[in-house]
Amino acid sequence: MKQKQIQTNFQRIETKYILDRATLALLEAEMQAYLIPDDYATSTISNVYFDNDEFQMIQDSIAKKGGREKLRMRTYVEEPTDDSQVFLEIKKKCDEVGFKYRLVSNLTSVVNYIENGLADQTISDERVKAEVEELQERYVDLKPEMVISYERYSMKGLEDKKVRVTVDSNIRYRDYDVDLTSGRYGLPLLEEGQVIMEIKISGQYPQWLADILNKYGIEEQSFSKYGRAYLKMKERMAQTLKS
Repeated sequence: MKQKQIQTNFQRIETKYILDRATLALLEAEMQAYLIPDDYATSTISNVYFDNDEFQMIQDSIAKKGGREKLRMRTYVEEPTDDSQVFLEIKKKCDEVGFKYRLVSNLTSVVNYIENGLADQTISDERVKAEVEELQERYVDLKPEMVISYERYSMKGLEDKKVRVTVDSNIRYRDYDVDLTSGRYGLPLLEEGQVIMEIKISGQYPQWLADILNKYGIEEQSFSKYGRAYLKMKERMAQTLKS
């Protein structure tokens, strides 16, 4: 059985596009000559985002303050339990280049570390710990605040393996029952039939990719799943107060 290699540090440009399924089908037909399915092409992703009760971290990210950081716990396990494998991840941006640092642990250990500062043997990556400590100083009382889950299909370049394209669908969020063991459910993040295509690359787009996007007039969009979920939560709360 092939052993999956776990990468812990990333530096790349990530560009997002919100598409309907008809447009996605056109793009995939054009791209199939240049892309192949990733080694692990289909996955189910569930994330818990850590923040404080005032949601200061995501507010700063939306306002493009500092490094626009996000602190999250991610799992690819379809039905996670307290001891399931998870990744503790810090995402940040500098001059539109995305950086991600992560370590491998389990659900219980990560929550205990973020909420209580107790690090067991799985919380051992010094770069990740330093980043977390900096965030904890800036945003006091971090805890699980939002769950976002979705299905992902991943492709990579046939010749240039550094080109990666992912498509996320059935994206759901919830700011209640903020526990990965509670399951994958929640409110829809996008309009019905919409998906998010993301292109991840370390440098400039290859010409074939730029030509395909130009052919269909596809323009990049500034988009954050956690940012959109936070704004939709605020809209929902405002509507509740009005009614």
